[in-house]
Amino acid sequence: MLTTRFHPVRDTVLYDGRCRFCRSQIALLRALSLGRRPDFISLHDPHVAERFPELTHDDLLRQMYVIDPQGSARGGAEAVRYLSRRLPLLWPLAAVLHIPGSLPVWKSLYAFIARHRLSIAGSCDDGGCRVG
Repeated sequence: MLTTRFHPVRDTVLYDGRCRFCRSQIALLRALSLGRRPDFISLHDPHVAERFPELTHDDLLRQMYVIDPQGSARGGAEAVRYLSRRLPLLWPLAAVLHIPGSLPVWKSLYAFIARHRLSIAGSCDDGGCRVG
């Protein structure tokens, strides 16, 4: 886990705001977050590079990140696992995501979906879903 110099006031989710699939998943997270709403910021917001220079543009295109108020940055499946513990409506998912020894499976699944998000959701704005 990476630690950032900037420590946000609340959990902060960094995602690809140009990707249709990513935006739909963030809309779902917003709906499920109720009163414990994290901040959701597109990686294309200029403040992201200023506040979180430890995360490269390529890192952010590969996976969603959650930065907690202590500055700990979790990416991909680890970010989803973290949110499953923080958002009460995701607690049932937490039980499955935290089965001992299962993290490598979730990381592989997350990486597969991230690589194929363009074909899953259709075309994205400005080619934002092209992941190297």
